[in-house]
Amino acid sequence: MATTGSIIEAVAAPPRMHPLEPLSGEEIAAAAGVLRASGLLGDKMRFVLATLAEPAKEVVYGWTAETAAPREAAVQILDNADGKTYEAVVSLTDMSVVRWEHIPGVQPSVMLDEFFECEEGVKNSPEFQAALAKRGISDMSLVMVDPWSAGWYGGESASYETRRVLRAMAWLRAETMDNGYARPIEGVAVIYDLNEQRVLEVIDTGVVALPPEPGNYSREYVSEFSQTGGYRADLKPFEVAQPDGPSFTVDGHHVTWQKWSFRIGFTPREGLVLYTVGYEDGGKARPILYRAALCDMVVPYGDPGYNHYHKNAFDCGEYGIGMLANALELGCDCLGEIRYFDAFMTSSRGEPVKLPNAVCMHEEDFGILWKHVDWRNNHTEVRRSRRLVVSFIATVGNYEYGFFWYFYQDGTIQYEIKLTGIMNTSALPPGETRKYGSLLAPGLYAPNHEHIFNIRMDMMVDGPRNSVQEVHCELEPEGPDNPAGNGYYAQATTLKTEHEAQQLVDPLRGRYWKIVNPHSINRLGLPVSYKLMPGENSAAFQHPSAYVSKRAGYMSKHLWVTPFDADELYATGKYPNQSQTDAGLPMYTQGNRPIEDTDLVVWYTLAHNHIPRPEDWPVMPVGYVGFMLKPVGFFDRNPALDVPPTESKRCHGIAQETGGCGCSSSGSDHKNGAH
Repeated sequence: MATTGSIIEAVAAPPRMHPLEPLSGEEIAAAAGVLRASGLLGDKMRFVLATLAEPAKEVVYGWTAETAAPREAAVQILDNADGKTYEAVVSLTDMSVVRWEHIPGVQPSVMLDEFFECEEGVKNSPEFQAALAKRGISDMSLVMVDPWSAGWYGGESASYETRRVLRAMAWLRAETMDNGYARPIEGVAVIYDLNEQRVLEVIDTGVVALPPEPGNYSREYVSEFSQTGGYRADLKPFEVAQPDGPSFTVDGHHVTWQKWSFRIGFTPREGLVLYTVGYEDGGKARPILYRAALCDMVVPYGDPGYNHYHKNAFDCGEYGIGMLANALELGCDCLGEIRYFDAFMTSSRGEPVKLPNAVCMHEEDFGILWKHVDWRNNHTEVRRSRRLVVSFIATVGNYEYGFFWYFYQDGTIQYEIKLTGIMNTSALPPGETRKYGSLLAPGLYAPNHEHIFNIRMDMMVDGPRNSVQEVHCELEPEGPDNPAGNGYYAQATTLKTEHEAQQLVDPLRGRYWKIVNPHSINRLGLPVSYKLMPGENSAAFQHPSAYVSKRAGYMSKHLWVTPFDADELYATGKYPNQSQTDAGLPMYTQGNRPIEDTDLVVWYTLAHNHIPRPEDWPVMPVGYVGFMLKPVGFFDRNPALDVPPTESKRCHGIAQETGGCGCSSSGSDHKNGAH
């Protein structure tokens, strides 16, 4: 979970900045300085996060380069002395505190240095050392301690209900570079108080032998895991070249590419945020999304054993997925002509920290965009698809998550999550198996688990007033209107209330959802729309009465729709850490508000069900989940007709020997249009 950065000195904020520009390091330092000077901070107060206090939509759309919009920072503060949480809003325009409020009964997300403090405190604990000594382990320098959120589990959690705690588990390395997750120290868990910085309890459920095999995967160990004793030798170099540079332009955090335009933001909880996404059509910028971001995720584990049912990590709300962003590397994480964006966070001491290369943006070739061969006259037209990729990757303990937004030339938007890293492991006695997971290696076990994400999309399809329709396919009854029994049609139903909009995917009926603008009519007399097309998804495999279900009710539905409310940003609420009940979508939608023809927010839940495989060990090949937003009647025709053909000089290899890549052609050189 380590993230490092450089400290930046405080200076005044620049004037006339766009209202949605992320806070700079200087602004974070200035906000912390204002709070220190206010006299509100005690000696043991820590800065949990500092981020842009986003202005109202009317401020954003009313802003011009000649006007100076107010700049404010939203800050969370934790007092280690009494465990109280505070929220502050600092005006960066007049350098004053405009709001200071105690938020009772909540725990803010875990700060980075708290993870390190927990690991050090656990390893120095005599009780923990005694538990490891029973297992023949004495060298603490080779012990890995992973602090996990403590969650809430009824009566057993009551003893630390008012405390700020983590639940820690441990693994053992053979040496410094070894993959410690190959050797779980089974049966030991630690409850650690972060405010008091001490171990409250060491739980020992019994000694299990360490698994015997290493699980190394890094280049230092290639001779161990390779069947040939080294890397495969038959892979030739693959280069991506854009000799004239990329096709996008960047002004601050504003991006234009082809006909797309949007703004990039970054927050500690969500990571990458997209604002004011629009597409230029006929000389007019047409809005599609006002704000879109991953807002929540939970990883519930499916083994009911005592050492496993506590594993339910709310990676956004309990840790902050943006705080854990990687520094992306050219040629490894991103390929081609790259534009990086840095992000700025706060340390727990209120010092601005730079996360370099947190966001990567580049273009990718994506195969054929469209093609047709007129076999009567041997004429071929084909265009290659190019997409713009905006992404960030976060490391959460053992897992890596990549979050990717793709923009296509035909007006499609795709969101994709890539899952890799190392599975959470435990040990089993020799010869034993468990039905709740899979053996990866002798004595090494990984429980079944899910990764359940929620993406919040503040829709603005051709304007602020939208509705949502559920669409599925119906068979036409057999009879005079359907004599061959082959007729079917798409049935669209407008969802009028929040409860009607709580829906599940249904691939057997081809279900999708359309976000329509009833006030924008296309040339065919129909309202323009974008449809949300589900990709891979599954149900949440937890009982409704499960503790995790009570805290993350968004898992129960794939679609939620709410009227816009600036305070409703997260599917599990603002403070899920150690929460006992859900303060998110189930609570937001209790009033069953109307959602028709209004400023609305679409929340989409997608689940990756991971039944572990031996092939996922020791490091997982990437798994993919996501969805698409595709235009439906938003354009009058295919908007990608004007994409130019690819020049023959950009093609290589065998195709050149036969006369070029043939992206557009006519005449007898192409028999039946074949290339």
